[in-house]
Amino acid sequence: MIKNKMGALAGCAVLALGLAACGSSSSSSSSTASSSTSASSSSAAKTATAPPAASGTISGAGSTFAAPVYEQWASAQSGLTVNYQAVGSGAGITALESKIVDFGASDPPLKPEDEEAIAKNGSAAVQIPMFLGAITVSYNVSGVKTGLKLDGKTLGDIFLGKVKTWDDAEIKALNPGVSLPSTPITIIHRSDSSGTTAGFTGFLAAVDPEFKSKVGEGKEVPWPTGTGAKGNSGVAGAVKQTDGAVGYVEQAYALQNNFTYAAVKNKAGAFVAPTLASATAAAQSVKVPANLGIKISNPSGAGSYPITSQTFVILNKDLCKAGTPGGEEAAKGVVKFLQYGLGEGQKVLAQADYASLPAAIVAKSKSAVAALQCNGSPIGG
Repeated sequence: MIKNKMGALAGCAVLALGLAACGSSSSSSSSTASSSTSASSSSAAKTATAPPAASGTISGAGSTFAAPVYEQWASAQSGLTVNYQAVGSGAGITALESKIVDFGASDPPLKPEDEEAIAKNGSAAVQIPMFLGAITVSYNVSGVKTGLKLDGKTLGDIFLGKVKTWDDAEIKALNPGVSLPSTPITIIHRSDSSGTTAGFTGFLAAVDPEFKSKVGEGKEVPWPTGTGAKGNSGVAGAVKQTDGAVGYVEQAYALQNNFTYAAVKNKAGAFVAPTLASATAAAQSVKVPANLGIKISNPSGAGSYPITSQTFVILNKDLCKAGTPGGEEAAKGVVKFLQYGLGEGQKVLAQADYASLPAAIVAKSKSAVAALQCNGSPIGG
């Protein structure tokens, strides 16, 4: 059952994994691909702190990367409807700042200016890590049915437009014995303000000085070449339809489209394929700052997949003082939803092809949820 309650966000698109909704566009340049989900099934969270009694409707917006999981988690809520619009990380933060939604969703951690803007609602900004996912280098090349090996330098040169065909010497050197065609490379990148872009460019900027100086990293970057598409679903669709195409796509969308994707050389020198285990391994050594703004970029560890992204729920610490659209009942609903996601929800992530957080980070995220307030009083339990 799909509902749309986001009048200030516009646009209608169909996302992979069956996500579909009509929403509206924020003033941000973020994706207009959107998803909203509702649920009323029987599962409930089992966490150390009992979830608050909550019913009614909560609204969220942001990351397309996270959308399949939030649909899955929404379907497990009893008595609570979750409307989520997959409009891109940048638009999700804007929607929270504008008090359009009860929570935002972003893949990159908040910048100081984002925290300041959200705090203007009357309560401090909070970012809560929720789960992980691999960002695949997905390609569509006729005759190449097995995973290629690529490293950061070669990937950087591809997305800079320096490597123009699939039989280029740089690619051949990494793939001895593989018959590569002379097909021109068609680059597909995100056109919207995207956390997936931030994760992908963060890796390339960390390993390729030329890419860092010419393109940089972030949710929006000055791509020197290629074709833009909105949302993970838009990039996935363009890659699927174009022989010779390559794009960066979250793993769940890549699997949905039966893509072939590359094994990527990590910091330890190993070529690692994107899997649930290699994504979780990538977060094992990440440093967790006081504001929980973790960032995985070229992680250490022989088993780590190097292009792994975290994703956050973004909200105000005191939802009621900040003027959450749904009021006190929605504040309780948000906490119920988050407690489920960090409890039972971690156990079902694999069903949507996402990876769970390491236990140490889950504990910090649960503590952040427990500290959420409504008019100065704790919401949970």
